[in-house]
Amino acid sequence: MGAIAVPITNAPEGKKQEFHDVGQIEWAVEIAGADTQISRTGRTADHPLYSGLRACSTPGLVLFSSGTTGRSKASVLNMDRILGRYAERRRAQCTLSFLNLDHIGGINTLLHTLSQGGTVVTIPHRSPKEVFESIERHKVSVLPTTPTFLTMTLISGAHLSHDTTSLEMITYGTEPMPQQTLDRLSTDMPGVRLKQTYGLSELGIMATKSKSNDSLWVKLGGDDFVYKVVDGVLWIKSELAMLGYLNADAPFDDEGYFNTQDSVEVDGEYLRILGRTSEIINVGGEKVYPNEVESVLLEMANVADVTVSGRSNPVMGNVVDAVIRLIEPEDLQSLRLRVDAHCRTRLEPFKVPAAISISTGDHHSDRFKKVRVR
Repeated sequence: MGAIAVPITNAPEGKKQEFHDVGQIEWAVEIAGADTQISRTGRTADHPLYSGLRACSTPGLVLFSSGTTGRSKASVLNMDRILGRYAERRRAQCTLSFLNLDHIGGINTLLHTLSQGGTVVTIPHRSPKEVFESIERHKVSVLPTTPTFLTMTLISGAHLSHDTTSLEMITYGTEPMPQQTLDRLSTDMPGVRLKQTYGLSELGIMATKSKSNDSLWVKLGGDDFVYKVVDGVLWIKSELAMLGYLNADAPFDDEGYFNTQDSVEVDGEYLRILGRTSEIINVGGEKVYPNEVESVLLEMANVADVTVSGRSNPVMGNVVDAVIRLIEPEDLQSLRLRVDAHCRTRLEPFKVPAAISISTGDHHSDRFKKVRVR
């Protein structure tokens, strides 16, 4: 049809209204179980980026960012370019669709699997128990997911209580992986390949190669992408790059490289993703990456999940703040003493959490990404 699609998952009414307004939705297709409703909204999609697509008779795709730090940005992509990636036939596989279809990873899973003649397995609820029940029942060979979900899986033990002999590969991305989680997965599932992926809505999904199952170092590349590292930040130039944002300026430089805002370390051909520049904690002039501290805290007994962020401090500028979800109830003072003792053997003093609190709720968004905004 040459249409422009704006996939939106269930969201609060206010957020849904924002998506409709920014995306200039003309027709709304709502699916609830077996019921599908199609309605005209009365809006007119006249954004210049849409006009450019129509002028070329080209279909489009609009993806919204998670918007955890404010208004969601809407990326407009050329759908013909995206579909061109899936022309090459490879081995058909059975893949569990974990990432939602409003996410570039979910779109990639769907198109990649079906274009190869494979099978997509969908699930109504993304709990570790339901995911691994589906893997066992449908003989799933590929599980694309997030580090947060894999950490939840290790705590639940669902991967040990279900038959996973069909599972060949787990891919993970969207956020940095705690080393502790990766180490435990490598030990618990030695026959499964663990592969780090990298992609952004603004750029598409890049080809990657992990150094090893238990390594956070990854090689990026492919015919459609080139990258450079400037002052420790990753910039990528992609043939699949978005045309622009509907509601913001696009951070491309004069050469067409996009600022990913991901801090990285470089070792020859390999990179290690440290985290978003906006999440770095400045403690008295020293940089602290939340993922490093979280990985150390996950080594401790009775810790189910942890979220590290910066807390303002009049002397140091910021100090490290750790919010911990426990497996079993524990006295806060006892926990603080254990955290301090453990971290001082594993981290430099300025990285040791100065503020510690206990939470009972989930630490992730509906995209199963860590939420650091408090």
